[in-house]
Amino acid sequence: MKQAVSISIGSSVRNKETTVQILGEEVNIKRIGTDGDMQKAAQLYRELDGKVDAFGVGGTDLGLYIDGKWYELHSVKSLVKDVHTTPVVDGLGLKTTLEINAAQHLEKEIPEYLAKVGRKVLVMTALDRFGLAKSFIDGGFDYTFGDLLYSLGVNVPLHTIQSIKTLAAILLPVFSRVPFEWLYPTGESQNERKPKFVEQFHKAAIVAGDCHYITRYMPDEMPGKVIVTNTTTPEDVALFTKAGVKYLMTTTPVLDGRSFGTNMMEAAIVAAAGRTQKVDYRHAEEHFAFLADVVQKMGMKPQIRELN
Repeated sequence: MKQAVSISIGSSVRNKETTVQILGEEVNIKRIGTDGDMQKAAQLYRELDGKVDAFGVGGTDLGLYIDGKWYELHSVKSLVKDVHTTPVVDGLGLKTTLEINAAQHLEKEIPEYLAKVGRKVLVMTALDRFGLAKSFIDGGFDYTFGDLLYSLGVNVPLHTIQSIKTLAAILLPVFSRVPFEWLYPTGESQNERKPKFVEQFHKAAIVAGDCHYITRYMPDEMPGKVIVTNTTTPEDVALFTKAGVKYLMTTTPVLDGRSFGTNMMEAAIVAAAGRTQKVDYRHAEEHFAFLADVVQKMGMKPQIRELN
């Protein structure tokens, strides 16, 4: 049996282990959260290197990929500096090859509902979900990007793809070197609710992006909304249901009661395929092509369910 492990600096409350069938192989997938402890995460990577078939980097990104350009997050690089044998992925490959079809799938599954509620979408952060954001751009949706709102607390919604590219060019060379926890909730803070700029949620028919961002900043009531996200636990689903969310679409499949992060699923695919080469996202064209082929062969697609 192959083994893929996602080591996350997120909360250990979200830990999960199960076995899946991928490409004819049984793969044991396991998420280990370190509650924001980056030293513990680095130690686990070091100890398990060569003992598992693939690593997923959870709770953070190794870097951000904006319009074909890779911005390495230097503060995160230390997590995996002692990994020399096991391939390491952070989910970018699936974000690029799977989430790019999210809006198209939404239109296919609930066209009548979209016609009723409209096509205004709030993408929580386009910088770390550029493929997801681009799916709504290419689909002709009315989009708002919340990068300044929810990452920096600046009340400036963005409405053009050029604004995201400019933001990346100006801010990422600097922000890539600051501690990651300054930019994104880690550990137990991921479970805290701090509704913010809720008027943007109320304006949108669809809210898309990282589940931690959505659950952290969303208002208590979200009647009739459509959520597009992943890494959902039963607790997340219960929160969305209580808030009145109409539809929940996860960009990765629901396995054993929850949807795992793109990093976990990408690691599982790499493990199942027996790939041992290092993944370099700066030059990842072959890796992306491999994942796109696997996604097509598996018929992997977002899953949507009605909550209310």
